[in-house]
Amino acid sequence: MGTLEMDTDHTPSPSDSATDEIAVSVEHLTKEYSTRDGDAITAVDDVSFDIESGTIVGLLGPNGAGKTTTIKSTLGLLIPTDGSVHINGVDVHDDYRGAYENVSAVLEGNRNAYWRLTVRENLDYFASLQGIHPKTVRDQHDELLEQLRLTDKANEVVKDLSRGMKQKVSLAISLARDTPVVFMDEPTLGLDVEAARDLQRDLRTLVDEHDRTIVVSSHNMDVVQSLCDRVIIMNEGSIVVDRPVDALSDLFDTRTYRVVLEGRLPDSHRETVEGTYETSRWKTSDNRTEFTVAVETPRRLYDVVDILRDGGVAIESVSSNESDLEEVFLTITGDDGENMLEGSG
Repeated sequence: MGTLEMDTDHTPSPSDSATDEIAVSVEHLTKEYSTRDGDAITAVDDVSFDIESGTIVGLLGPNGAGKTTTIKSTLGLLIPTDGSVHINGVDVHDDYRGAYENVSAVLEGNRNAYWRLTVRENLDYFASLQGIHPKTVRDQHDELLEQLRLTDKANEVVKDLSRGMKQKVSLAISLARDTPVVFMDEPTLGLDVEAARDLQRDLRTLVDEHDRTIVVSSHNMDVVQSLCDRVIIMNEGSIVVDRPVDALSDLFDTRTYRVVLEGRLPDSHRETVEGTYETSRWKTSDNRTEFTVAVETPRRLYDVVDILRDGGVAIESVSSNESDLEEVFLTITGDDGENMLEGSG
């Protein structure tokens, strides 16, 4: 199969990050599990990346890609087989308590709050767990509630709130710790369009105005593309892409095409196309065939057309596909999209 050359060099160049402070540093992270038969399964295989302070980074990948294991190892919830993780310079696995002071997480959607407590009671409760008297941080809590537009809900029991509001409460609890680094798993899952946009705006404000660093694991390509500065894509335990979002999308803007055929493409010709080029999103019926193909140069598209014409089907249309991150992801990994949409991996 033809391959696309991707930039997977995870070492920042001196020109773009030499003076940036590193908030999260993951070096040669490896995590292996043993099966009942005694075999070793490598969930994460020698993964390395740095995340600069004051940025939002998206972590993507299909089920089983190693995202969740990477996140849990970074947070100190799992002990890796090999490698190291530092958050704000603190070694997570040698000094978990010290690292905990620098990072918070919103995991598994809106399950981070106690639903029988009010919004404010939740903030007070989690502050007390840190040994902080709630009265001493009341002003900070009020400011956070206002920023997230939760002031009117402060005295309502969490279980009575909408899903979007519950999600914001989870975020408020995490942000109330005032840690410089925040990990978020599917932050917009289940939110309506307006609530998702509000949350994205809130997160962008936290980064731009308060120098927070946010790592987002999500299957919502629109959220990642509009919110994140950079995207890391994992597949089969390894990083396959680590690039700025704009650069990643631009890479495919002039190389990805949507092809529509009148009739069914013979299996032999489809195998030739799939074996020679990166393709995805096939849709086939007796009177119509559609697919997306990525080529190294526009000239190579003519070679694809020759194969199709040899198959005896008429070409209805060939259109340049202005790719979004989902198209890029499917093209890079060859995933059919089903795993990616089922849940975290």
